[in-house]
Amino acid sequence: MLRALIKTVRPHQWVKNLFVLAPMFFHRDVFLSTPAGPALNLLITGQAVAAMAVFCLLAGAVYTINDLADATADRIHPIKRFRPIARGEVTVGAARILAPALVTVSLALGSLLSWQFAAVAMLYFAENLLYTFRFKKVAFLDVSFIAFGFVLRVVGGGVATGVHPSGYMLACTALLALFLGFGKRRYEIESEHADKHRAALRHYTAKSLDVALAITGSATAATYVAYTLDPATRAFFQSNSLWLTIPFTVFGILRFVFLASGKGGKGLKSESPTQEMLHDVPFVVNLVAWVAVVVAIVYRLRPSA
Repeated sequence: MLRALIKTVRPHQWVKNLFVLAPMFFHRDVFLSTPAGPALNLLITGQAVAAMAVFCLLAGAVYTINDLADATADRIHPIKRFRPIARGEVTVGAARILAPALVTVSLALGSLLSWQFAAVAMLYFAENLLYTFRFKKVAFLDVSFIAFGFVLRVVGGGVATGVHPSGYMLACTALLALFLGFGKRRYEIESEHADKHRAALRHYTAKSLDVALAITGSATAATYVAYTLDPATRAFFQSNSLWLTIPFTVFGILRFVFLASGKGGKGLKSESPTQEMLHDVPFVVNLVAWVAVVVAIVYRLRPSA
């Protein structure tokens, strides 16, 4: 039962909450100068990690509630039918206890950070409830709600660490989330009886999703390019070389489109292309290279004092 309960809250999906950590790196005191070189400020890092934990717990509650609401539809899905609630490994009663418990613990922890952060966390939870019980069935609006959830993650991370996220950060987050959301719908529409698994798919077409992917992917890339070239960005990172990361970003976007459209020829092995891409060697290698280049640029050029 314990293993099934853990699976229900989908810890593998909590990687999305890394967005909560993003504002931390724009705190002027996040890096401390030590004899060994730059080091993370443990207080700020602790606040950011605590904020991320709150969002992870809330996400677990949302996934549990979502699985309770979708259990019937999940049972006819080729992959989702293996979810614990759909399979009967977690009873309805247990799930109804688990979700409120996670919400209570997460909001109690959030209030310890600040009432402002707790308010953002509450808004995130309420927004997800609206998505689950109403707007997940409305094409395009469903993805917009998902994107808003990612923006709230960034805002929450900023409130927890005392950083005001820039317009570029919020825009990149919203556009990337829209892009990933449309990619997931494009991936799902290829499955058999897709409209029975997700009601919104009745109102999507492969062509409309390809257009949405093209628009949001291009907008995401353009915003990222503008961000790397912005004088404020170059001043903050003490570098004029962040533009070197642009090719990795563009490749990642194109590779995601490739995976989302099912052109890899592997069939639908995962619930979403975001899971598929984490097992895709070219994508992972590109991601690691992007991180390596960013770290090399930032640390090599950051003053030691």
